[in-house]
Amino acid sequence: MKFMKLGSKPDAFQTDGSCVRYVSSELATDVIISVGDVKFHLHKFPLLSKSNKLQKLVSKADEESLDEILLVDFPGGPKAFEICAKFCYGITVTLNPYNVVAARCAAEYLQMNEDIDRGNLILKIEIFLNSSVLRNWKDSIIVLQTTKSLLPWSENLKIVGRCVDSIASKTSVDPSLITWSYTYNRKLATSGQIIQSGIKFPEKTETVPKDWWVEDICELDIDLYKRVMVAIKSKGRMDGGVIGEALKTYAMRWLPDSVDALVSEVHILRNKALVETIICLLPSDKSISCSCSFLLKLLKVAILIGADDSSREDLIRSISLKLDEALVSDLLIPARSPHTTIYDIELVQRLVDQFVANEKSNRDLKLVDKNSKNEGEFVLGHGSWLKVGKIVDGYLAAIAHDPNLSISCFIKLSQSIPDSARPIHDGLYGAIDIYLKEHKNLTKSERKNLCGLMEVKKLTTDAAMHAAQNEQLPLRVVVQVLFFEQVRSAAATHALNNSHDAMDPPRNTQESWGKSAPENRKSLRKQMDGMKIKDEEVLKMGN
Repeated sequence: MKFMKLGSKPDAFQTDGSCVRYVSSELATDVIISVGDVKFHLHKFPLLSKSNKLQKLVSKADEESLDEILLVDFPGGPKAFEICAKFCYGITVTLNPYNVVAARCAAEYLQMNEDIDRGNLILKIEIFLNSSVLRNWKDSIIVLQTTKSLLPWSENLKIVGRCVDSIASKTSVDPSLITWSYTYNRKLATSGQIIQSGIKFPEKTETVPKDWWVEDICELDIDLYKRVMVAIKSKGRMDGGVIGEALKTYAMRWLPDSVDALVSEVHILRNKALVETIICLLPSDKSISCSCSFLLKLLKVAILIGADDSSREDLIRSISLKLDEALVSDLLIPARSPHTTIYDIELVQRLVDQFVANEKSNRDLKLVDKNSKNEGEFVLGHGSWLKVGKIVDGYLAAIAHDPNLSISCFIKLSQSIPDSARPIHDGLYGAIDIYLKEHKNLTKSERKNLCGLMEVKKLTTDAAMHAAQNEQLPLRVVVQVLFFEQVRSAAATHALNNSHDAMDPPRNTQESWGKSAPENRKSLRKQMDGMKIKDEEVLKMGN
């Protein structure tokens, strides 16, 4: 930490009680200056030689025969005034990052400029700020923290702006050129990443991380933090990944863990401002490094504390860009009144809809079949689609237990993704199975519509075996499962037969196939034979 000493005389200021300060001297004091609840008994000459403001006030007090001069709304209070007074007396004072802003504002109030005396206090403080304090990383942060209690003086004197610019500029420095100390506790190997006293030690060769600055600025209040982050983003040198990490670290540092603490009357306004600020600072593209899990947790908090609608919309937009990275557990956001379901299904529906819209607009046209007449067709195998397909099916399975979940909501969410996002229907079948078990009072038509969501030919063998014995499914669906399994079995038999024709003598083909037929296929054929009569009845009923 940088410091500067001014003056050389020993300290002659003494206390008489808790509210009186005076200068011990052979000469009697001739002026009383009141700052806050403290009265200073001082001498006019040293003060008037340095302060234009006190010259005017003393002159006015003499004209009006006043015994005391009152300094109203003095920035920095009695401590800051004492620094200025000691400077006038030539008494040694030490300026440091913790008191320099208060001293600068006080000197401005007292008009201790070059017009009244050369080398006055304002000039000396400015030299200290610009040549020393603002060149130091942690000192700049300390100074910025102290400016809040000294508004609007610190703002008008551009101290806040200079601190913000100093901090933002240092974050943009090439990490290989960092020579100052910084805090980094997010990884185990931190000892080698901390460089003390501006000296690089040969044995400490670890690379300085790009986000080396993130933890230090977490000590700032939210309004100052916002100004610093806006300045960092405006310089255009920091990628969205590091900015996302900074926002995540700040949120984890200041947001309480418990729901009670989040919504308590004492802290809810601060928490609301914090969440809304973090959301507005989020990068607006997919380069954001905050995990989808973190963003969803932030959304839960935003809903809980009643963040404004625009902030929630921005956050939903950010989440929809990364929905393919979500976990089903993070999507289980509790519903609030007037919703009757356990979880906020409408919110997840919106996330899925926005994801689909984003992917449609951003997909690579070169990968789309130019001759396809179906404009809604998606490229099979698109990784993000497949991931979201699994997430949706997993979410459907999780909410299927909810007795208040309507079949229309279930069907709507299931149909929100294109067919290509769900090449296998095992997950969807599992969700439908749970819904059927938990909702026993469905009509025949509702059960038909629900089961119509899945294509039995897209079930794996294991899922088909389960479905073939599932009493919850309509008989028609079971018949379809058995039929397609028989077709699949026949196709497998044909392929295996052709393989043996190519590899073995003709006389051994029939014998080899007899040894290779899977037992579960035989079981399915038996079930199929046993259901022929029922199948015919179902078909007649369908007609």
